[in-house]
Amino acid sequence: MQEKQSKLLKWIALATTIGMLLILLGGALVTKTESGLGCGRNWPDCNGSLIPKEITKEVLIEFSHRFVTGSVSILVLALVIGTWRKLGHIREVKFLGVLAIFFLVAQALIGAAQVLWGQGDFILALHFGISLISFASILLLAMIVFEVDTKFDADKVFVGKKLKWHTIGVSLYSYIVVYTGALVRHTQSSLVCTDWPLCNNENPFALPNNLYEWVQMGHRFAVLLIFIWVTYIMIHAIKQYKNQRVIYWGWIVAFLILLAQMTTGMLIIFTKLNLLVSLLHSLFISCLFGLLCYMILLVSRSNYNEKK
Repeated sequence: MQEKQSKLLKWIALATTIGMLLILLGGALVTKTESGLGCGRNWPDCNGSLIPKEITKEVLIEFSHRFVTGSVSILVLALVIGTWRKLGHIREVKFLGVLAIFFLVAQALIGAAQVLWGQGDFILALHFGISLISFASILLLAMIVFEVDTKFDADKVFVGKKLKWHTIGVSLYSYIVVYTGALVRHTQSSLVCTDWPLCNNENPFALPNNLYEWVQMGHRFAVLLIFIWVTYIMIHAIKQYKNQRVIYWGWIVAFLILLAQMTTGMLIIFTKLNLLVSLLHSLFISCLFGLLCYMILLVSRSNYNEKK
């Protein structure tokens, strides 16, 4: 009986994690296809009815996003209750559960407010970041359920002071990178600079001419900084943490995901906002943020191990 319950919880954890990714990508799809008002100024109904009567591309995208969000919300609740009952003795579980539910509700309310009353670009840029925190919380819960920490001895890690501060710092900074990227999307600044890596490669010393160019180049500069930072951390981890596989491989994977995210960012410019490339860009930054949050979890475990 206990084995069946454990297996069910793993399936719920997997489905919820995939569902949260679909919510993130669905939100990006709504923005990129300008389908935010596909259901008009109506929420939670769609154009005056619970199920839309007239189906257009915008209605289909917006309504599907709402449907997935509602369905996954049930899975989130089931996962949180399941982990609290079965794994409540693990100290991170209850905190992650509260975090997941709080930010899932927050992102839903911001989405509803945008539909009903409209929001400024700087507020809307928070929407993706808030969803990202909920996703990261679910991802960490799922990793605990699957006992990834046991496989990689992640409950016995010891992280040095230098790496601790770099881990916390780059994880917090990654949220700024996420926000600037979301701001590029919501201000429609993606193609304001047609060159890469500079806005105008023929005149490398020219400053941005308007707000949209500042937003675009500000995001590129933020990405450059996090690339340098993660590269430095990866080299440090390779040199100092060969005997701790979860740290060693964790930072190598973080570097590779960041590289993929930067590549898709470049391709967005060259492909003129290809939808698949844009969604992959959102996917990679979501995975990177989730991994960085896991590295913070390891830091907290290291602190706990030192006190024991």
